[in-house]
Amino acid sequence: QVQFVESGGGLVQPGGSLTLSCAASGFTFAIYTMSWYRQAPGKERELVATITSTAGSTNYADSVKGRFTISRDNAKNTVYLQMNSLKPEDTAVYYCNARLDIAATIITYWGQGTQVTVSS
Repeated sequence: QVQFVESGGGLVQPGGSLTLSCAASGFTFAIYTMSWYRQAPGKERELVATITSTAGSTNYADSVKGRFTISRDNAKNTVYLQMNSLKPEDTAVYYCNARLDIAATIITYWGQGTQVTVSS
């Protein structure tokens, strides 16, 4: 059974920092590409950051480049998102995502989401 435990969200002032964690179980974490998405009220879910299975490559949305860092620990089946210099527009529910592409098949799993609110 696939399970995710997301943590680290909360209320933070502009300019502050948070680190999100997503601990996964029930699948072979090490071979999956892991990503963080976010969804703000009234907006579509958007991709924030991605890290490949071997952590050899990362990609970020332009809006978070230089402020957010995605990382993973395959020994702990956990992906992280370090968020610095937070802005009010970063307020959203953040979701972790696991994705595996096998030939023409895509296997994907979603976490339950954790709320991040940036406000003074």
